[in-house]
Amino acid sequence: MNLNIDLKNTTSIETPEGNKIFQQGVILRKISKFVVGAEEDAVMPIPVFFDPQTGKILESTIPLELREEYKNDVI
Repeated sequence: MNLNIDLKNTTSIETPEGNKIFQQGVILRKISKFVVGAEEDAVMPIPVFFDPQTGKILESTIPLELREEYKNDVI
Protein backbone atom coordinates (compact mmCIF):
# COMPACT_ATOMS: atom_id res chain seq x y z
CA MET A 1 0.00 0.00 0.00
CA ASN A 2 1.53 3.30 -1.09
CA LEU A 3 -0.30 6.16 0.62
CA ASN A 4 0.51 9.76 -0.07
CA ILE A 5 -0.40 11.34 3.27
CA ASP A 6 0.45 14.88 4.27
CA LEU A 7 1.48 14.72 7.95
CA LYS A 8 -0.02 18.19 8.43
CA ASN A 9 -3.43 16.54 7.95
CA THR A 10 -2.97 14.12 10.85
CA THR A 11 -3.71 14.54 14.55
CA SER A 12 -1.57 13.75 17.57
CA ILE A 13 -2.44 10.87 19.89
CA GLU A 14 -1.96 11.72 23.55
CA THR A 15 -2.42 10.07 26.92
CA PRO A 16 -4.95 11.55 29.38
CA GLU A 17 -1.97 13.30 31.00
CA GLY A 18 -0.99 14.90 27.68
CA ASN A 19 2.03 12.70 26.94
CA LYS A 20 2.76 12.21 23.27
CA ILE A 21 5.58 9.65 23.39
CA PHE A 22 4.78 5.93 23.31
CA GLN A 23 6.90 2.81 23.36
CA GLN A 24 6.34 -0.35 21.40
CA GLY A 25 5.79 -3.62 23.24
CA VAL A 26 4.22 -6.97 22.61
CA ILE A 27 1.39 -8.96 24.10
CA LEU A 28 2.29 -12.63 24.09
CA ARG A 29 -0.42 -15.21 23.46
CA LYS A 30 0.05 -18.95 23.88
CA ILE A 31 -1.40 -21.20 21.19
CA SER A 32 -2.12 -24.84 21.93
CA LYS A 33 0.08 -27.39 20.24
CA PHE A 34 -3.11 -29.05 19.02
CA VAL A 35 -4.13 -25.89 17.16
CA VAL A 36 -0.75 -25.35 15.52
CA GLY A 37 -0.15 -29.05 14.89
CA ALA A 38 3.22 -29.13 16.64
CA GLU A 39 4.82 -31.02 19.52
CA GLU A 40 4.84 -27.92 21.77
CA ASP A 41 2.60 -24.94 22.37
CA ALA A 42 3.49 -21.89 20.26
CA VAL A 43 3.82 -18.23 21.25
CA MET A 44 2.31 -15.48 19.12
CA PRO A 45 3.56 -11.90 19.64
CA ILE A 46 1.07 -9.07 19.08
CA PRO A 47 2.70 -5.62 18.72
CA VAL A 48 1.12 -2.78 20.72
CA PHE A 49 2.03 0.73 21.83
CA PHE A 50 1.99 1.78 25.48
CA ASP A 51 2.58 4.82 27.68
CA PRO A 52 6.02 4.31 29.27
CA GLN A 53 5.02 6.37 32.33
CA THR A 54 1.92 4.35 33.25
CA GLY A 55 2.41 1.09 31.34
CA LYS A 56 -1.13 1.47 29.96
CA ILE A 57 -1.67 0.17 26.42
CA LEU A 58 -3.08 2.40 23.69
CA GLU A 59 -6.44 0.68 23.18
CA SER A 60 -6.57 1.19 19.42
CA THR A 61 -3.43 -0.96 19.04
CA ILE A 62 -5.02 -4.01 20.70
CA PRO A 63 -6.92 -6.37 18.37
CA LEU A 64 -10.69 -6.06 18.81
CA GLU A 65 -10.95 -9.66 19.97
CA LEU A 66 -8.69 -8.97 22.98
CA ARG A 67 -9.88 -5.53 24.12
CA GLU A 68 -12.31 -6.87 26.71
CA GLU A 69 -9.55 -8.95 28.30
CA TYR A 70 -7.24 -5.92 28.56
CA LYS A 71 -9.90 -3.34 29.42
CA ASN A 72 -8.23 -2.48 32.75
CA ASP A 73 -4.83 -1.97 31.13
CA VAL A 74 -5.71 0.56 28.42
CA ILE A 75 -5.82 4.27 27.80
